[in-house]
Amino acid sequence: MASLRDLGLSEYEARAYRALLEAGPTTAKELSRASDVPMGRIYDVLNSLETQSLARSQTASRPKKYVAVESDTALDRLLDSKKRELERQAEQYEDIVDDLTDELDGTEPVEEPFWTASVGAAEALDLLVERLTAADERIVVVASAPVQQFDIDDVAARVTAALEDALERGVSVSVLLTPEMVDALPEAVGERYREALQPHANFETRTSANVTGTFEIVDDTEVCIEVPHPLTEDETLAVIDLKDPDFTADVAAEFAPRWEEARELRL
Repeated sequence: MASLRDLGLSEYEARAYRALLEAGPTTAKELSRASDVPMGRIYDVLNSLETQSLARSQTASRPKKYVAVESDTALDRLLDSKKRELERQAEQYEDIVDDLTDELDGTEPVEEPFWTASVGAAEALDLLVERLTAADERIVVVASAPVQQFDIDDVAARVTAALEDALERGVSVSVLLTPEMVDALPEAVGERYREALQPHANFETRTSANVTGTFEIVDDTEVCIEVPHPLTEDETLAVIDLKDPDFTADVAAEFAPRWEEARELRL
């Protein structure tokens, strides 16, 4: 059940506010009995409620009386306070990430070849988006047959967003498709590419019949190879990520002449 404690009040504060709301103007002693808040704590609790603008006091009366602020107003104030607290926490976490980014970026990358794979449509997409997000200089996308990143709307949206973020960072993006692949593209995907990617100067799409497989080259140091599902059409079974500059150089060398002979395409 929802509780005032979820909005930041202590147990005693929540009890005192509820009792005060029901009792109307009342003294601290009377409120202590009604709320089961110990007399030794009731003044601190009432001061806290006043500080949070959840209660008001009538100082002219003897003994002093207290009244609760209306529940709608009190809840709005608690909500606003919680939002401000969360914003401060978010800023603190952002500062921590900035500090750690500077610290961790200073470490030397390991140059030893490494490969990993993710099996399953969701896991494969996560790995692909992760590697696109890691790009600093260049991304090459090569596709010879319809796969899920060019077909399923939510998947295409994540890949497009990753490519757009890369373009915003100054990464160049080259996309090479077969004519069959272009014909098979859903209109929604083509529209997404036109609106999100084509306006960038360092984005280019070309088409060529001399294309095999579906893969991505990232920063000329790693290759993501997409493995189609053998039983389900247009679905990726796995993504294999090979971080090997020598192998990537060989793939890039095979890609270069195909890119040069390809025709520019405006989706």
